[in-house]
Formats: sequence, C-alpha cells, structure tokens
Amino acid sequence: MNPQNAYELLQKYVQGETLLRHCRTVGTAMRYFAEKYGEDADYWESVGILHDIDYEQHPDEHCTACVDIFDAEKAANPAIDDQLVHAVQSHGWGICADVEPVHKMEKVLFTVDELTGLIFACAMARPSKSVTDMEVKSVTKKFKSVNFAAGCNRDVISKGAAMMGEDLNSIIQDCILAMRTRHDDLGC
Repeated sequence: MNPQNAYELLQKYVQGETLLRHCRTVGTAMRYFAEKYGEDADYWESVGILHDIDYEQHPDEHCTACVDIFDAEKAANPAIDDQLVHAVQSHGWGICADVEPVHKMEKVLFTVDELTGLIFACAMARPSKSVTDMEVKSVTKKFKSVNFAAGCNRDVISKGAAMMGEDLNSIIQDCILAMRTRHDDLGC
C-alpha cells in the first residue's frame, strides 16, 4: 500500500473535501512519526489516509463498517492486511470501537487523529490561517479552552500521549512540524 493508492481508495468512499483533507492531514502526521521512529513511512501514511474510510457513509458504524469495506477491496488491493484493518479500527477505541491500540503505529494514530484536528482549528483561528508560524504554546492554550474546537476530544489526545509514552507538548510540536511539511496541500 502506498499513499497514492490509499488516497484513491479513500475517494471511492469519501467525497467531502473536509474529511478528505482531514485524512490527508492524519496521513501526513503518521508519515512524520514513522520517519521519526524508523518505520515504514508509506505504510503509516496509508493507514492515516484510510482511517476514516467508513465515516462518511456509515457514521453510526464508524470503525466497524471499515471491516466490510476492506474485505470487499482486498482482491483489488492485496496490500490491505490485518494490521491495517486493526489499526483503522483501533483509532476509535473507547469512542466507537472496542479494538484497543496495541502497536506503536496504532497508538500514534489514536493520538494524532484528534490532535491534528485541534491544530488545524488553531491554525484557522490565526491571522495567517497557517501552521507555518504556530508555536506549541498556542495549541496548549486552546487545548485548555474546552469551548474551542469542542469536537476535538482532549481526553483522547491525553490518553494517546500517555499510551505513546511521550510528553504531550512534544507530540504537539511533532504534529505542527508534520503539518508544516504539506501546509499548502492541507490548507493550513
């Protein structure tokens, strides 16, 4: 699986530009962390891109309907494996799925899914509308304001940071840096 193939597959099931951008953003963060940890960056990015493949068509079955989608797509996409399916399901752990993030990649996905949304919202609130001039303290200030980007689950972000075994500020910094690498494509 490579990111281009993953994005083409995602577009079969997702048409909304906001969700497509979110999936690209999560994929970008996943690539950054894969490179940081010395893992397969194409694979991690592909998982990030595909993580919400079932959300638009099956919002009430999010993180479960993806199993049927991936089963239907395996013949045409032999790179879809059990690890990918488990990772996609696990990003909804405790929210809409019972599949716990176990592997490092899954823990990162669990964390950055919500965090990239918060960072994007922070960027849109800035005069520059960009992450290029954003600092960690700007995000941590908004993190504490529960009314700002209220849909971004701070408990999930904190829980994910603990699962990753890293300081939240460090993870925020890494996500900002990741998003800067493709800020034009991501619209921030």
